[in-house]
Amino acid sequence: MPVGTQGTVKGISPQELTDIGSQVVLANTYHLMLRPGEELVRAHGGLPGFTAYPGPFLTDSGGFQVMSLGHMRQIDERGVTFRSHLDGSVVELTPERSVAVQEALGADVIMAFDECPPYPATHDYVKRSLERTLRWLGRSLEAQTRADQALFAIVQGGVYSDLREVSLRETVAFGTPGFAIGGMAVGEPKEEMYPAVAQTAEGLPENKPRYLMGVGHPEDLVASIALGVDMFDCVYPTRTGRFGYALTDDGRINLNNAASRSQLLPLDSDCDCYACRHYTRAYLAHLIRAEEMLAPRMLSLHNLRYLHRLVERAREAIVQGDYQAWALAWGERYFKGKLPGWFSEAVVLKVR
Repeated sequence: MPVGTQGTVKGISPQELTDIGSQVVLANTYHLMLRPGEELVRAHGGLPGFTAYPGPFLTDSGGFQVMSLGHMRQIDERGVTFRSHLDGSVVELTPERSVAVQEALGADVIMAFDECPPYPATHDYVKRSLERTLRWLGRSLEAQTRADQALFAIVQGGVYSDLREVSLRETVAFGTPGFAIGGMAVGEPKEEMYPAVAQTAEGLPENKPRYLMGVGHPEDLVASIALGVDMFDCVYPTRTGRFGYALTDDGRINLNNAASRSQLLPLDSDCDCYACRHYTRAYLAHLIRAEEMLAPRMLSLHNLRYLHRLVERAREAIVQGDYQAWALAWGERYFKGKLPGWFSEAVVLKVR
């Protein structure tokens, strides 16, 4: 799911998102609540009318910002009190407020309010945090008034397997339409992340969507799909595009380096995006040096299309019954024959 934090995927139009096969766009509750305010979005008929993107939306709960705000916030049982990063005003975000804002935004999938613990964090801190998140989940469900929005619960527990088990058991019991794997990709090494992802995905219902929050590197998608994950979001493809990098099956291409300046070939000869069909690496590298805005737009567009193509190929491999072979072949090429242990374990030992 491309990330449209402020109600837009940076540099990419709604028509371009549709053209490259985007199916869901993620919007940010915290940012849209502060600016322009959820009531203005509601006045447009919700996010589709506000943004002109015709497809489904998913909104996060603001829980990740609770973690990232750091010293600017205070957490208690009621919710989170913080100072706006825009003007310093005091704002309170509670489960009830989070759900009300998401209902006003009109997303198709909304998230229960949670606390995303940082990494590293002590076992005691993560235990208290997940217990509070479970209580906030109950309040989020009680606050929901719209039956046309699917509210997903979020499993927490950090990298502690015993706490993941507790959170899994208690969260699944709420029976929400889908479940998210939270608290990952916050600084932990992949050797610690993947056992937690595997444990959580294994314990979630097979007939409901499983959403790994904030993860979007190609290798993470391939490994996590092997573990049974269905949904992903991340700013990575557009952010790395703005920095001058293109995603390919052979790894990232750095268009800031001298070699790209004379390469008369597309970013990716297998890609069908507008950038790959019309421009050479040399031209895009020139635009980067000239600081022309077309370069980050085209690289972002390509990177999004690359990830869409990657999961399209993953789905086809699953349908054909040879996901493990496909994923290992992809990994051999991407990692240039040196598969990391965490990747091989996810694909070889855990593939379902």
